[in-house]
Amino acid sequence: MNITVVGLGYVGLSNAVLLSQHNNVRALELSQEKVDQINEGKSPIADREIEHFLAEKELNLEATTDRDYGYGHKPEFVVVAAPTDYDDEKDHFNTVALESVLEDALKYAPEATIIIKSTIPVGYTRRINEKYQTSNIIFSPEFLREGQALHDNLYPSRIIVGDKSERGQQFADLMLEGAKKEDVEVLLMDSTEAEAVKLFSNTYLALRVSYFNELDTYAETKGLDTKSIIDGVSLDPRIGDYYNNPSFGYGGYCLPKDTKQMLANYKDVPNNLIRAIVDSNDTRKGFISKQVLANDPKVVGIHRLAMKTNSDNFRQAAIFDIMKEIRSEGVEVVIYEPTIKENRFESYRIVNDISEFKAITDVILANRVSEDIQDVKNKVYTRDVYNNN
Repeated sequence: MNITVVGLGYVGLSNAVLLSQHNNVRALELSQEKVDQINEGKSPIADREIEHFLAEKELNLEATTDRDYGYGHKPEFVVVAAPTDYDDEKDHFNTVALESVLEDALKYAPEATIIIKSTIPVGYTRRINEKYQTSNIIFSPEFLREGQALHDNLYPSRIIVGDKSERGQQFADLMLEGAKKEDVEVLLMDSTEAEAVKLFSNTYLALRVSYFNELDTYAETKGLDTKSIIDGVSLDPRIGDYYNNPSFGYGGYCLPKDTKQMLANYKDVPNNLIRAIVDSNDTRKGFISKQVLANDPKVVGIHRLAMKTNSDNFRQAAIFDIMKEIRSEGVEVVIYEPTIKENRFESYRIVNDISEFKAITDVILANRVSEDIQDVKNKVYTRDVYNNN
């Protein structure tokens, strides 16, 4: 089957790799550098399995910046993974880039079924089909983690397609064909319900992160051992021992924007909890800043900007707000982040010589602790009690 994938971030690229095991996939991307890397068998993002598949597997995958070529093989499906950043001024996702891609897909491949993988507001797919007077656009949510996107496609928790007809089942079958996990649950539903599944799932995950972070705030304030408390709480099988490691706050590309969009969707709908999740994250970051400043440091070091181990993505990382708050008190903030090659990042000094970084800093903030700072544990401030993501 011929398929076009548009957008080669971690969602688009992992889907392109998955589908190209058994289908002819052309992948459209604006960045020529990314296209060249993929066509040379190299991954432009940090993801161990994508790197392995591009280098070692036989894939029917071609990346291109040329729209005529990208749609030129008459695709039956177009998978769209365009960014939809949250617009704080307009209080909803910015779908300008997504709609530009949808217009291209309708123009270049008018017979294709278009699958939106971007996260969108509840009700968006229905409205966009009405706007373009078509019924070819459907939504299928992704549930991928940064740094493990292909793994999560190969071993999916579930496959959801926002279309109950034969074409919805056909797309679900394509995803199943590329997966290694057997007996994957498939749910076909209307796109509006599928959109709600995505936002409610991420809002629940944000709730869970916030809960264990507030537990940790209480424990640290009262001088209690966080790990002992979480160990005891998590042994209840109704709660479980997963996704319970405290952090500096939830961040990354999905949870901050998805919780804000969920809250925006609750306009005119009674709620307390959804608002509290968003507020709780701000409270947590403020608490972390005060704890660091209480030590009266002159220079604070940030050890890695990425939220997770084995990820090179630090968009919307929780540490950014903490850095701003600390610097606003007159404290110098320097960053150790080897993925940044420049000397400065948003006016912060980059110090990628790890020995120099450890020598010049009074306190080192590490959302997750790694081996290279174990020898200066006395100056490391972290809330990572399980040493995992």
